[in-house]
Amino acid sequence: MLTKPQECCTFPFPSSFRRRSVPAAGSRSEEPNPAAALVPGAALHLPAGYTERRRDRTGQGGRQWVGENEVPSEDALILQLHLAKGHEKFTEMLKSQQQIIADLQQKLAEQQHILVSQQREILEQQRKMYEQMDLIKVQYGMLFDTVKQMSFQSLQEDIQSYFESHLQGLQNQVRNHLQKSYSVHKVEVDAKVINVGESLLDCGLCESDEFCNFQKTPSQCEKCTLCPAGFFQMAECSANSDRICQDRDECTESPSICGERIKCLNTPGGFRCLGIAEKDAALGLCGEAYFFNKEMQECQACLKCEDGIVAMPCSTVSDTVCSATSENKLSESWAANIILPSVKSGISQVYSGLNLKIKGKLPCEILLVEDNSLVFRQHGLLWTDLNFAVKHNCRNFLQLSLKLNGSEEGYELSGVRIEQPEGKYFQSTGLSSAAEVEPSQTLSVYLRSPNQFCNQSKDLSIYDLNTPLSLFWLSHDTGAVALSAQMSTAMHYQTNYRPTFKIISVSDPYMLSLSHDGRAIKFTETGVVKFVFHQALYSMGHACVREGFSLISYINRNGTNTELMNVFKSGVNYRDTSISASGATKVDAGDLISFEILSPAQCNVRYFGDSSGISMFSLIWIPSAVSSAISATVAVTGLPTGAVRNKLLDFTQVSSNEKQIQLVSSGQLAQKYFIFTEKGVASLAFNLKLIHSCNVLKMTLNRLTMDHMQPTAIAQQIAGQMPEGSIWTSVSLRASFEVHNGTLISVSLDCVRGRINQITHEHGTSISILWISS
Repeated sequence: MLTKPQECCTFPFPSSFRRRSVPAAGSRSEEPNPAAALVPGAALHLPAGYTERRRDRTGQGGRQWVGENEVPSEDALILQLHLAKGHEKFTEMLKSQQQIIADLQQKLAEQQHILVSQQREILEQQRKMYEQMDLIKVQYGMLFDTVKQMSFQSLQEDIQSYFESHLQGLQNQVRNHLQKSYSVHKVEVDAKVINVGESLLDCGLCESDEFCNFQKTPSQCEKCTLCPAGFFQMAECSANSDRICQDRDECTESPSICGERIKCLNTPGGFRCLGIAEKDAALGLCGEAYFFNKEMQECQACLKCEDGIVAMPCSTVSDTVCSATSENKLSESWAANIILPSVKSGISQVYSGLNLKIKGKLPCEILLVEDNSLVFRQHGLLWTDLNFAVKHNCRNFLQLSLKLNGSEEGYELSGVRIEQPEGKYFQSTGLSSAAEVEPSQTLSVYLRSPNQFCNQSKDLSIYDLNTPLSLFWLSHDTGAVALSAQMSTAMHYQTNYRPTFKIISVSDPYMLSLSHDGRAIKFTETGVVKFVFHQALYSMGHACVREGFSLISYINRNGTNTELMNVFKSGVNYRDTSISASGATKVDAGDLISFEILSPAQCNVRYFGDSSGISMFSLIWIPSAVSSAISATVAVTGLPTGAVRNKLLDFTQVSSNEKQIQLVSSGQLAQKYFIFTEKGVASLAFNLKLIHSCNVLKMTLNRLTMDHMQPTAIAQQIAGQMPEGSIWTSVSLRASFEVHNGTLISVSLDCVRGRINQITHEHGTSISILWISS
């Protein structure tokens, strides 16, 4: 049975391919094979009526039965040949398509390269634009005012917006082209698209003091530039642009800065006075906030420290030196010299008052010296000591004060009165105070007279002591508390006087408070106390001069008063003066400290109490965990007498031993030196009562360290001749200084042109030493 073949696929035949009858058996067909017109690669679909030749499977006679539309074998061979040729053409077409795809990939890569090149050109143009802006910033003359009014920040943001929008358009073109190529050819091309608008011009999140620098590849956050010294800011730092600074034209702002006939040439960060010799410029011609740069031979603006910590202030010939701050420091000490301002007219202005010059020896992180005042840089508690010696013939007393802020709203922390002398000799006094300070507050040393007669005096001189001003600063992390109080009333007493206090300021009222009668300070917790008491008075009577005054401090523990310190002061007759006592001691919870002044029976005394600072009480309470204190007096044996020249004093400890401070007990240094076993800050107060005939008596505090085999003087005080008619006199020394493990200190006496007759070792002589961890 003949059947039609099953259709496997459709194939269009050319018109030359016709149905025809199969010739008789044995005949040949010369008609060309129509398969030549076939499309290459298509499957063969025989028309209806054609079947394969089949054999009779019955086996009868072996005859072959052939359908009427049978395809001859020659045609099949021709068809196979055409099929092979069609396959070759199809392969060539496929290769052609692949070449087209490769060309598209090459063009895409070239387009990407062009885009990157365009972007680099844009960035290069922007870099050149910034260079042009830098050139504009340093122009002078008429363009100066115009440039200063321009908003470079706005211009820069507009340029940035233009480039971002332009590059975003290029990016969109790349993406559209790639998408079009993919849709037309439906070929998966592995192409990398560069995100020009984001990856190269976006830094992400920068800090508040940073900006995005897209001139670098890739963009990155950078710190905003600080305007250097001698420049001022024109545009603030923003998210996408750095700060813009302009050179200050000193010659234009101050036409007479170099003088009337000297030409001024402006330079970056400074100026130059043409024709001025180096030695003249180094004397201060550059003016305030400028120094003379010897290498550049011009005046340069002084550097301003970024964090405000000045290691070395700017001088006439050197720039400012900055240092890093120490956040974990608990305490720090500092010392300086005090100088009387020079008077050109020969007449001092002591009557209206003047600030003494302060000249620091070493740099300090907590403060700097500016305009004869100390400017504080950090919060904390401050203790100040001042040793002062002066010779004057004013018709009244001199008042020495420590003033906080130094302005109209400022006030005097403490003050002492230096009485009118009977002769021309040096008089010494000690001044101390405690206060809580804040950044930008100032402290100055103030000297004045109550009347104008002192201005006519030409015999006013200050003795050049070794670092008379010293202080220590405490961080609030120590837990220390400061208190200041004044005497509440002014009263007349002929015998003993117990002052009443009125608290002015206290940093923690819970820790420090007044007793019920106001005559004592009460402590809530155990600790170490550094205190000072100043009392101004006016006395009348010869007994005042002969016997003098005694200031006694008591510590009341469990209801029992114990004498803590006894300080002597030579008396005066119809004169104003002050008596002062300073020391350090350990206190327990519930202890009270009070004071009493003893005067001769036939001495009429008026005690002043007001807000002028002349009658004040100050203290700092410090926890025992970071501090300790010891007390001692001069030893009974080995007291120096006669012509004493630089002789060390021997001491006897009267308080309990402390780990951080000890009196050396053996060896060559025994009883003469105190030794420290831990690093920190120390504060010493020494009072000496004696009889002498010295023209000048010098008391020196010496320090001996492992690095220096010879002792070094770190503080000094003097006493002049004994007041006429007085039996005893006294001298006091106060100082704060830095110590290390193994530091040794001692006190020496030097009598110039005279003799020491007697030194008391009990009432009137004492030494106390405070140690604070650093």
